[in-house]
Amino acid sequence: MKILLVGINSKYIHSNLAIRYLKAYTKDLEYQCQIKEYTINDRVENIVQSIIEENAEIIAFSTYIWNLEYVTRVANLIKLIDPSKEILYGGPEVSYNSKEFLSNNPGDYVIEGEGEETFKEFVERKIGIKEKGMIKGLYEKENGDIIYGGKRPLMDMNDLIFPYNKEEDLTNKIVYYEASRGCPFNCKYCLSSTIHGVRFLDIERVKKELKFLIDKEVKLIKFVDRTFNCNSKFSMGIWQFLIDQDTDSTFHFEISADILKKEEIKLLSKAPKGQFQFEVGVQTTNDEVLKNINRNVNFSDIKEKIEEMESIKNIKQHLDLIAGLPGEDYESFKRSFNDVYSIKPEEIQLGFLKLLKGSPMTAEAEKWGMVYSPYPPYEILKTDMISYDELLELKAVEAMVDKYYNSQKFNNIIDYLEKKFDAPFEFFHSLAMFFKEKGYFQRNLSNTEYYNVFLDFSENIFGEDNILKEIIKFDYMNFNKKKWLPEFLDRDLSKKEDKRLKEYIKLNYERGKKYHGELYKIDILKYINYGILCEEKSYILYDEEDWSFIEDITGDFEKF
Repeated sequence: MKILLVGINSKYIHSNLAIRYLKAYTKDLEYQCQIKEYTINDRVENIVQSIIEENAEIIAFSTYIWNLEYVTRVANLIKLIDPSKEILYGGPEVSYNSKEFLSNNPGDYVIEGEGEETFKEFVERKIGIKEKGMIKGLYEKENGDIIYGGKRPLMDMNDLIFPYNKEEDLTNKIVYYEASRGCPFNCKYCLSSTIHGVRFLDIERVKKELKFLIDKEVKLIKFVDRTFNCNSKFSMGIWQFLIDQDTDSTFHFEISADILKKEEIKLLSKAPKGQFQFEVGVQTTNDEVLKNINRNVNFSDIKEKIEEMESIKNIKQHLDLIAGLPGEDYESFKRSFNDVYSIKPEEIQLGFLKLLKGSPMTAEAEKWGMVYSPYPPYEILKTDMISYDELLELKAVEAMVDKYYNSQKFNNIIDYLEKKFDAPFEFFHSLAMFFKEKGYFQRNLSNTEYYNVFLDFSENIFGEDNILKEIIKFDYMNFNKKKWLPEFLDRDLSKKEDKRLKEYIKLNYERGKKYHGELYKIDILKYINYGILCEEKSYILYDEEDWSFIEDITGDFEKF
């Protein structure tokens, strides 16, 4: 018997952890098991053809909010082509209303909740080493009815089998790793709040498995643990182990900032720069709204720890906000954005509330006047505090923040322009409305056009600004290796002059790092903060507060 485990991921670089767990957990059983991964960008017809060609009796799909509709289309086509093929679903998107889902969709089985033990018993029954009968955690169609084997207790995590092997090529893949399951918090919008308690793998096992991934030179390892630092002894043990490794791998963790301890921050300060990335769910800076979603913490506590982390300057921080939370209106969300922006993390994510099936928030939707899409990803459309039109505006702002702020390629331009507005949100909102007015959201802009937008945007509001043009040149030349400048940046220099300026910028930057950056823990790019130039066309940038360093380097330009 052959079973095909199918993962339809959101991007090619992702790897599906769930189907690897299932294969590993049943590796000692005598059956054929194969993994196939696709993306939601692949054509449905091509996926169906690829699956049919595998000639498996059973096809098992891993389902999530981003791929459920896609998966059901694929499953329906498979059944139309060959009704004898059995379809099994698993994953969070089918674990809450499994009976209803199986009743209304093509397929034969649904695994509820954790799948490893249920899947193993299912395979054992299929190959005849387990007697026929109901299996805990499994819904199945039988003679037109749907039968259920009952709830399955949560498993001991140490019974899991490590899902990666030496033969697997993980080059250029994001590899997901799980050191714990569950979450100590009860946020109403999260499915983790429905399962109480946290279970951990043995810490020595975690170290051994991480060493395996490090030795395979995996570039990015993302921990899927809901709150990695909920057990300080455990998290510090893992962080210390990783700090001690000689590796170029990067490790991504979801953490709760407010519970970080001083000794943890002290330890993290020893990590090589760029080794760790932290994703921090701020969600809102409105303390009353935090209470509404069962987050019993004040933003001031979160901010204090995030700023401490920013001060050590070696960990990339990604801060999340959620629009559409109960009790938060448009003005409150603007304040939340400005509060988070003031910290200047490396990334800010503007998300939108999703009312997941089975989450406590869904049960309270009527109380808060929440209207949300009945289709995945079940995103909020409006509440009694924020309108549909306001949410659309925030989506436009989100696009600007993601493209311009999070890319880190326009930092000096943003620093210069946003100071012209009353608050950071006003800058990104104005930029978003300019994009909308020009129709830029409806077409793909080229890389150079994204820079040109700033000139048109600024001129539309403030008039011509030659200083801004020089700053755009600086950012453009730092992040684009082309040997020419686009016409809108006044390419009126000879090739010799253009080459000389680029060489000077390089010298400027390298000298800044060598002679000044080490002293003040900053690099020469910081000098552009005020957008002031020593002379037109020179690219020489300075900070009003420190003339000595600038006087030392300005004379070098004439030597080229």
